[in-house]
Amino acid sequence: MTTPDVTRLRDIDPACLQAVLRPYGLELVRVPDGDAIPGSFWGESEAGLIGDRLYVRPDTPVHSALHEACHYICMDPQRRAGLHTDAGGSYDEENGVCYLQILLAEPLPGIGRDGLMRDMDAWGYSFRLGSTRAWFESDAEDARDWLERYGLLRHGQPTGRLRDIV
Repeated sequence: MTTPDVTRLRDIDPACLQAVLRPYGLELVRVPDGDAIPGSFWGESEAGLIGDRLYVRPDTPVHSALHEACHYICMDPQRRAGLHTDAGGSYDEENGVCYLQILLAEPLPGIGRDGLMRDMDAWGYSFRLGSTRAWFESDAEDARDWLERYGLLRHGQPTGRLRDIV
C-alpha cells in the first residue's frame, strides 16, 4: 500500500502532542519503529488505543494519533472503561471526533489546523462538501453542537474535559 505524504509523529515534537493530551489524562506511549502498535484498529502505522494509553510510532500520522485521542475524549465513560482497540461510536460522535481533532492540532508546531486538514484530505477523509476545510468551515454545526452538548467545547474552544455524560 502506498501511504500518503502526511505529517507523522517523527515530524513534530512528541512532547507537544503529550501536552495537548495531558488535560484529558491520556498517556502517549511511543512504540519503536517496526514494532506492531498495540490497540491499533487499522494496523500498520495507525495509532492504537488501550484504556487511557494512546500508542504511536514515529511513522504514525499525526491525524491518526489525534483522531484516536479524540475518540477517547468523546466516548462515554462506560465505553472508555472497557476501551481496547475499537473505539466504536455513533455517526454524531465521529463528526465530533473529526472536528475536535482539528482544534487540538492548532497548538502543534509544524502542523496546526491547516496542516491537519490537508493531511485529512490526503489520507482520504471524505466530507460531502468535498474537503475537510469546507466541512469544518461551512457544514460542521452539528459536530460543534454535539461537542458543546457533552461539555467538550465551549465558546469554540476545547474544554480539556472528557465526556462524562452517556
